[in-house]
Amino acid sequence: MWRDASGRRMKNHYHQFVQLANKAAKLNDFENMGEMWIYPYESATFRDDLRHLFMQLKPLYEQLHAYVRRKLREHYGEMYVTKRGPIPAHLLGNMWSQSWAEIYDLAIPYPGKTSVDVTPQMVQQGYDARRMFELSEEFFTSLNLTRMPEEFWRNSIIEKPQGRELVCHASAWDFCNGQDFRIKQCTEVTMRDLITVHHEMGHIQYYLQYKHLPLVFQQGANPGFHEAVGDVLALSVATPKHLNKVGLLDHVEDNPEVDINFLMNMALDKITFLPFGYLMDLWRWDVFSGRVPYSDWNCFWWQLRYELQGIKPPVMRSEYDFDPGAKYHIGANVPYIRYFVSFVVQFQFHKALCLKAGEYDPQNASKPLHKCDIYHSTEAGNALGDMLQMGSSKEWPDAMEALTGAREMDASAIREYFSPLEKWLREDNEKHGEFIGWETDETLCSSEGMSEGATSEPTSSAPCCSPASLLLLLLVALLAHFH
Repeated sequence: MWRDASGRRMKNHYHQFVQLANKAAKLNDFENMGEMWIYPYESATFRDDLRHLFMQLKPLYEQLHAYVRRKLREHYGEMYVTKRGPIPAHLLGNMWSQSWAEIYDLAIPYPGKTSVDVTPQMVQQGYDARRMFELSEEFFTSLNLTRMPEEFWRNSIIEKPQGRELVCHASAWDFCNGQDFRIKQCTEVTMRDLITVHHEMGHIQYYLQYKHLPLVFQQGANPGFHEAVGDVLALSVATPKHLNKVGLLDHVEDNPEVDINFLMNMALDKITFLPFGYLMDLWRWDVFSGRVPYSDWNCFWWQLRYELQGIKPPVMRSEYDFDPGAKYHIGANVPYIRYFVSFVVQFQFHKALCLKAGEYDPQNASKPLHKCDIYHSTEAGNALGDMLQMGSSKEWPDAMEALTGAREMDASAIREYFSPLEKWLREDNEKHGEFIGWETDETLCSSEGMSEGATSEPTSSAPCCSPASLLLLLLVALLAHFH
């Protein structure tokens, strides 16, 4: 089992890492590493701001949770999925239950209607990785944004190389010389990877737009902005209207049922991610600060997953386990709240760009936000480019205001985008008498027998880190300040 082979075996190492990371943070004049991670967001009320955003989003998530729970109960039976309880995490199609897109076939509101998954069409038309990246580049250039430099095509790895190992986690790289920008991705010909291509190309576009600035300002306005850029374009790319324009969808149906299917497909990826994106760093901030002791790390993890996601582990967990450590971003020490922030601000950006493109009109039912495609709008592209060119030379509220006219993060744009689906979910859940929310009297995690400093394994613990390993961990913690 992955969690036994990874997370459980690294708990003691992670305990040492937290201590080293906090030492590094103190060298940078922060109380702990969590405070250092929050610093780039330039807000004394950042944690309260995040909670406000999550509470804005919670009603929509709860409606989606109730609907999916019913669909799973109908499929697996009430013995496994109860009417009022949390959803077993292993039934949601993803190792972390952070995206439920893999159970779309089970949750689809109107089976038989047009699918927005154009993977078969991409395969039929002979798409390969290069063509997918060229299609993404063409979207950017249609907005009057910058074409990829020749070095990008020469140096990037966009397919898994033969005959050698490669970490396939997709990533974008700026080599800080104003010329060398690369992507590393083991691209497969699927619509999901087409969206990922646009996400990674968004990072490269941001690098290109602020490369003229002094090196200290060659960063996103805040870490979430960098993650949002490619996703903003992906919101247009995923629409049936756009897929039709680029020849990947034969026709676009003007049908409310097709719209609900499309929004459900989007929600199973976007909305289901939000509580997970929120809790990852809630857990780490309280671990770094010491508010949650070592003896309660794993149970606190499952407390957050129950309270915020409404899920439960397949089997009872204990403090002999270390389930957070089995997630890549924990072991790799990658801050995660940037993704939550990204999922909020990308919809604010999308709304602003759609208004500039004339593709969205709140007073016109034929131009809803979820159907907007900014493809070929130079007005939208110029507005986006103006914001990207600021890099981090301005505080992020200034960058936000330049594009959207607002200075605060606001989840109302997400609620507006998904408003037809939210209305449909509310009516469907009421029709079926579905309980909204979750409750349980089960014990999800036990800390019995564990104490501060106790080993995380009942038999033989992992050997202590070598001096070289400890030095490497300290260097990673120090470098976190510069990312």
